[in-house]
Amino acid sequence: MQLFAQQHARQSAQPGRFGRLARTIVRGVGSVAIGASLLVASQAFASGTEQLKAFVAQVHSARGTFVQQEVRAPSKAQTASGVLPTAGKTGTSSGTFTFARPGKFIWQYEKPYAQLLQADGDKLYVYDKDLNQVTVRSLGGALGASPAAILFGSNDLDKNFTLRDAGVKAGIDWLELTPKAKDTQFQRVGIGFKDGNLEAMELHDVFGNVTLLTFSNIQKNPPLPADAFKFTVPKGADVING
Repeated sequence: MQLFAQQHARQSAQPGRFGRLARTIVRGVGSVAIGASLLVASQAFASGTEQLKAFVAQVHSARGTFVQQEVRAPSKAQTASGVLPTAGKTGTSSGTFTFARPGKFIWQYEKPYAQLLQADGDKLYVYDKDLNQVTVRSLGGALGASPAAILFGSNDLDKNFTLRDAGVKAGIDWLELTPKAKDTQFQRVGIGFKDGNLEAMELHDVFGNVTLLTFSNIQKNPPLPADAFKFTVPKGADVING
């Protein structure tokens, strides 16, 4: 899960811009997290784990908008109360996304800076609009063991994660996923559901940082053209094979 371990020099010099944003969404192929109002099924579910499995089984593609927040690690008091760790924000970004599992997605940052991450099932493309530069990397097998697999991967979550229910907090059914891979940069992923709707997802990395993404305007299983995920290099852009 090291496809994005190295960032552009410009990104490293401006950590508030792309460094954390791209690393969070793509920790190997993407460490995307989701949250908010994605209807998985109309029936009642007994646990967060069952709701997640229903989401993976039923939602094959989706599109919508997102807000991503980088926050400090939650305090013990926040964890105990079930309050989402929105205090201590260190960065916020927003944009749109489209995906079709397995391994195809478009993750478009619009604010505060434009950047595109796109995968066609075989390769991952990262486009920096200001630099007019495209970095191309192999998607490989990293998706299955990354947090992105929850959204973009296949339905074999039990193969790559250890799942356990984490109880009800603030009216939301939570579960926790721990990666089975030893080289992951994430310690755990928390996902919250309410009445079959995906409400929130938190990524906890090995450095104690927490990333929270919330989603809106989500369309479940929308019709997508066959070439929806075909990447076209922008005119005049430099292409770097990473």
